Amino acid sequence: MTRAAVLGAGAWGTTFAAVLADAGTEVTLWGRDDAVVRSIREHHRHEASVPGVELPAGVHATTDIEEALAGAQLIAIAVPAQRVRDIIAPFAHLVPDGAIAVSLMKGIELGTHARMSEVIAEVWALSADRVAVVSGPNLAQEIAHRQPTATVIASSSAQAAEMVAASTASSYFRPYTNDDVVGVELCGAYKNVIAVGVGITDGLGFGHNTTATVITRGLAEITRLGLALGARPETFSGLAGMGDLIATCASPLSRNHTLGAHIGRGASLEDAIALTRGTAEGVKTSQSVQELAASAHVDVPICHGVVTMLSGQAPLDAVVEALLSRPRKAEVD
Repeated sequence: MTRAAVLGAGAWGTTFAAVLADAGTEVTLWGRDDAVVRSIREHHRHEASVPGVELPAGVHATTDIEEALAGAQLIAIAVPAQRVRDIIAPFAHLVPDGAIAVSLMKGIELGTHARMSEVIAEVWALSADRVAVVSGPNLAQEIAHRQPTATVIASSSAQAAEMVAASTASSYFRPYTNDDVVGVELCGAYKNVIAVGVGITDGLGFGHNTTATVITRGLAEITRLGLALGARPETFSGLAGMGDLIATCASPLSRNHTLGAHIGRGASLEDAIALTRGTAEGVKTSQSVQELAASAHVDVPICHGVVTMLSGQAPLDAVVEALLSRPRKAEVD
């Protein structure tokens, strides 16, 4: 039996621990909140993050990082993207030899423009074949209730990807493997930015035509940057691309969409963050993506509109204005 550790007892970390347990994997969930860990251990509940869900008995929780990592063959990391470097760096000496690190995070690091797999590999001194990423239409609340979904496990190592897939596959969770790590990770990070933009247009009262326009042109924008960075085109029409984009932009369970909607209704960014009650990675990732695109000389009008709206440098309909005021051209470059 594979032994796994999940670092981060938020909604997605807790849910992924349940996915592992339901797949027959031995799993320990590490968190820093004593009350949360005690509730999971004694009552199989984490009401703050996954309310109404009884977690599998196979999910063991602890605040002891040494206990969590001891003997782990798979280490899944689900902490805020912009804090992952500082959070996991002190654990480097505890990572077992040969363990596969799995990023559950969707973001681009500010300043370095590094993808999460790159941050993990650097901080823990791991070769690329010991790192994998999970991405796709993975709304934690739905998966926690065991609603059917599929996801993508990406790694440069087919063996690593298959190991993670085998450790998570169940009657409701269907993993597909992929070796396009750049494309899968870019999709996961960038779709949060598009979801913030869609949320803002929803909050402003625009309808489905506007939503569809922002989503589809958003996908074109993600694809354009991805291809410039060496990703494969088919990734963007798959689960990690269009699949995740639809789920994140359309669902009220999406924190990025929710934050955008609050802003569209007139809330300040600070108030919208508080009302969202959870990390909306698209806020900071929008800045990282904008800088990354500039370095790659790729035009990203939706991302730029989101950045300027969030900073108060442009009116709330800047995304729509940016799309409608651009020079007319053929849809496909």
